[in-house]
Amino acid sequence: MRRETLLNAAILAGFLALPLWAWMADEPFIITLTTRAAILALAGAGLNLALGLGGLVSLGHAAFFGIGGYAMGVLAFHAQTYTPLTEAPFLIEGTKSMPAIWLVALITSALAALVIGALSLRTSGVYFIMITLAFGQMFYFFMISWPAYGGEDGMSIYLRNGFPGLNTLDPIQFYALCFVLLAGALWLVSRVQHSAFGLALAAARQSPMRVTSVGIRPRSLHLLAFTLSGAITGLAGALFADLNRFVSPTMFSWQTSGEIMVFVILGGVGRLFGPVLGAAIFIAMEHWLDGVSDYWHIYLGAILLGMVLFARGGLIGLIAGREVAHD
Repeated sequence: MRRETLLNAAILAGFLALPLWAWMADEPFIITLTTRAAILALAGAGLNLALGLGGLVSLGHAAFFGIGGYAMGVLAFHAQTYTPLTEAPFLIEGTKSMPAIWLVALITSALAALVIGALSLRTSGVYFIMITLAFGQMFYFFMISWPAYGGEDGMSIYLRNGFPGLNTLDPIQFYALCFVLLAGALWLVSRVQHSAFGLALAAARQSPMRVTSVGIRPRSLHLLAFTLSGAITGLAGALFADLNRFVSPTMFSWQTSGEIMVFVILGGVGRLFGPVLGAAIFIAMEHWLDGVSDYWHIYLGAILLGMVLFARGGLIGLIAGREVAHD
């Protein structure tokens, strides 16, 4: 068995063991921290599909994260205020059902990613980076100027949304939902990587001209990967909003896009569990170092610099050694 496979299994076991220990030790705060790490890892897994497999450096994935968050916020807001979302041409009401909210978050994020990707993929390189950043900032300033849903102050949701058969206010049960969705997303990304589409996408990243010469359009591959990536990140946004029971325009900010990219780079670009390990380390540093210094990002920056200079495969590549990233 490859060392990376063993490391991936250890990371997954850690995400299971830590909240179970915290639950038995009556430490709900640790469960909440692990839940936050799992949700951000899900967002990172979405970006990793576009960045690691497709080579698309996006600084606008916060747009999809925020769309997923506001999908939850808007639907839950109308449910808790007993006001319809629209009355004409037909009645649309809010909902407190997580499955329904997740479906809306996936669809709206995927549609946004499809439109943004179709426009952004007309460019490449630094221009692609900047246009995705611009789209993210457009959404950010739009939400600031939308007073119906809190504007720049954001919007609070009084109660966490419900899931059939579970008490989502119980930290361990809500974590179980997030963990299952993270595991499902990782399984999906793994299947994509090993599919004919994933192989063609990897080939398009390495040599677009050769892929074109055999009759495959790299732009179509990139657009599909970008759309799927945005949908996964949007689902993470809906979970993040449910965790905090609060949404705000900061979910759309370029800092959020940067943090999601940091998860991927820390763990390892293109590594299946790279965003998972990266998000866990980020949350751990934020928790422990924030009490040491208000400028704990300096330490994060130093680690990130070291990763870029001396461990191009991220922490997983550093630990697992020089092995092929994909089976």
